This record gives sequence, structure tokens and C-alpha cells, in this order.
Amino acid sequence: MRFGVNYTPTRGWFHHWLDFDLAEIREDLDSVAALGLDHIRVFPLWPLFQPNRGLIRPRAVEQLVALTDAAAERGLDVAVDGLQGHLSSFDFLPAWTTTWHRGNLFTDPEVVEAQAAYLRTLAAALHARPNFLGMTLGNEINQFSDDPHPDPHRASAAQIDAWLRRMLAACEQGAPGRAHLHAEDDATWYRRGHPFTPDQAATLGAMTAVHSWVFNGTAQRHGPTGTATEQHAAYLIELSKAWATDPARPVWLQEVGAPSPHIPPERAAAFTAATVEAALDCAHLWGVTWWCSHDVDRALADFPELEYGLGLLTHSRQPKPAGRELARIAAERRAGASRPAPRTTALVLDPDEPDTAAPDHQGAGPGPGRTQCAPGGTFFEAWAALAADGVRPAAVLASRAAEPAHLAARGITETVHPSEVPLGGVPPPARRTSQEERPHA
Repeated sequence: MRFGVNYTPTRGWFHHWLDFDLAEIREDLDSVAALGLDHIRVFPLWPLFQPNRGLIRPRAVEQLVALTDAAAERGLDVAVDGLQGHLSSFDFLPAWTTTWHRGNLFTDPEVVEAQAAYLRTLAAALHARPNFLGMTLGNEINQFSDDPHPDPHRASAAQIDAWLRRMLAACEQGAPGRAHLHAEDDATWYRRGHPFTPDQAATLGAMTAVHSWVFNGTAQRHGPTGTATEQHAAYLIELSKAWATDPARPVWLQEVGAPSPHIPPERAAAFTAATVEAALDCAHLWGVTWWCSHDVDRALADFPELEYGLGLLTHSRQPKPAGRELARIAAERRAGASRPAPRTTALVLDPDEPDTAAPDHQGAGPGPGRTQCAPGGTFFEAWAALAADGVRPAAVLASRAAEPAHLAARGITETVHPSEVPLGGVPPPARRTSQEERPHA
């Protein structure tokens, strides 16, 4: 089991690549290592690394390698996201993909070829480093493909499938045998008609990545201490397994955090403990990577308020209660823990079943789609009700619920349909505020 953190530099946030200071980075990484964590996820800013379609800056690549080496000196492995892309409500796209040079990120042949060259270059530069885990194509780049992005690069699910395969192949060419993957936000699992699909997330790449944020309607409906809130990450992990063709496919909880005010600051440590313990109760979990390492400097303007305080450490590198809690869990886990038992009860999911109860802020409404999996949807609420009753529910597609071999491989002995689960007093759908409509990371 791996425990790590998404690295947010204390000096300049991700703009630190403009004024790269290895001494500052080493101090940041010292504070991460002191928590007993074993890996970091890092974010090159794409426009700075590839400012022109024909230029991948050698100096920028050298700095990424230097950061990776500094992490190795502190016993930290490094996972690298390539196409940044989108981070904490800000977009970072090269000028050669926007305005006068607009090219669709997923379908324009020249843009796609340049992206592949960039990912291949980063992977190749890091391949010789033993602490390099692998590439993630980009951070939640699916946000660019659909609403509510203000300027989406539209593509069909088939076009996205081809793009994902091309980008993953480029990473493999650069660094054969490493854990290359792609990672999206929960629109993949929750949004009707979204071109990045659960099937892609659960089958393409070395493992499945899930990003768990309870400001998506979960905490608004169920409160900061509700089972659905504290087990939202576990829910996404189990939901992803419904689409996985390999019952033993690893799942990486690649982003999870305690956003205020949805999780009050005084409850951040308790939420961290409950979330991580619930995730650890899921089989085939590769690891937990918290968002994020350090608080954002308040001298930096225009972040959504919740972004400033998500760190495990303060901006001055001091551990916060949530950081100490994650450190405790990591130490105890390494001291010895048994594997989680199989989840013998599975909730049956029919992705084509109409769901008129799904919340409208997820692109919902009557008709088939993924909205039943979103907060307020029939499947989501049934899973949460089972969990609140002490059941450890798995998820299985209706198309596989009658396959004895599939159920046996996952240890499932009982299936339940959402209509069979009493929901009790489920609160009405809650719309997100305008700030919450802006994607997080």
C-alpha cells in the first residue's frame, strides 16, 4: 500500500517552474518525507515545457529530472502528470492550441502528434530513474471535452478512446514497463453523455485512477459526517470495479482532500481518517495520494477559497492535523495490516436504466445515463444506504450480475438491486454554488 501526496510547491505554487529553485524544493520534500509518505505526484505546466508545437524546452525537462532526483534522495517515488492542463480552477494551455491557433486537443492531428511527442519526451527523460513510477496523461483533462467548461474542445467517446490509446502508447514508448495511466474527475462516472467513459477509465492504462471530492453534492446532501461523505472515495473505488474487466485491476485514489467549508477545518483530521480507512477497506487499492502537500500562499490571487487550505502542511511547512492523521495511518499500515475481505454483497448497476431522481447539476434528467451514480441518483443513494447499515457494498454491472465466474472472481455471493434498498429520508437534490461549479483540480 502506497501513501503519498500531490506536491504543491510552497514558493510560487506550480508557477515555481518559472523560477525553479532546487533548494526550496528540497525543503518542501523534506517536510513531505517527514510525514512518512513514500511518493509524490508532480505537475509540469504544459505551456512552459512546450511553448511551441515544435519546441520541448530541454532546460525545463532537466528541471523535472532534477526534482525527481531530489525526491529520490528523500526516499520518495515520483509520478508525473504531463498535459497541464487544468489545476485548481486555472487552465494552462499552450498558445498554439488556443484563439488564433485553435486546435482541438483530442482530434486535431497536429495537436495530437505534438502531445504524443511531449509525453514521450518526458517519459524517456525519466525512464532511467528508479524512483519514477510512470506518467499520467494529464490532470483531469476530460474537463476540456464537455460542459461546464466555458470553451470545450468537443469530441465523441470514440475519438476520446483513440486519443487515450495514442497518448498511453507514447508514454510506453518513452518509458517501457512503467505504470502509465489517465485520470479524470468524477464527470467520467456521473455525467450523462460525457465522452470520457467509465469503460475507458476502468480498462485503459496500468490502473484506474479516481479523484474524490465531496463538494460535488455529496457533502451538501449528507453533511460532513454522513456515511456517503466519509465513504465517497470508497464508493468511487468500488464503482470503478463495476466496469473493470480484470477483477484484480489496481485502483489508485489519486486525489482526495478535505475541502472547507464542506468539511469544517476542525473536522479535517477526522474526515481524513474516516476517508482513508474506508478506502483501505477496498481490495486492490494501489495507494492513496492526498491533495495536497502544502497550503497555497495567500499572496497568490483568485483561487477559489477552498483551495488555499487543502494542504497536509502549512505554507511554512508545518504539519496540520490532517497531515498528522495521514502520517499515523501510513505508519500503522506499514507496521502490518491484513488485506480487506471480499465485499460479498454487490449493488447491481444498469447504466442504461432511466433515473428521474438524479440531480440536475450533473447534466441529469429522465433518460439513460450515468446520473444515477451521482449524488442524488438512485444507485448512489442505495449504495450509501447500504454502507450506513454496515454493509460493505461492491458494485456490479447488470450485464455481469448473472455471470457466476465474474461474481466468484470478485468474491460476490449476493446481489441487490437499488429498488430493493430502503432509502429512508433522503434529502432533496442540492445545487452547487457558482464557485463549486468551477472544477477543482
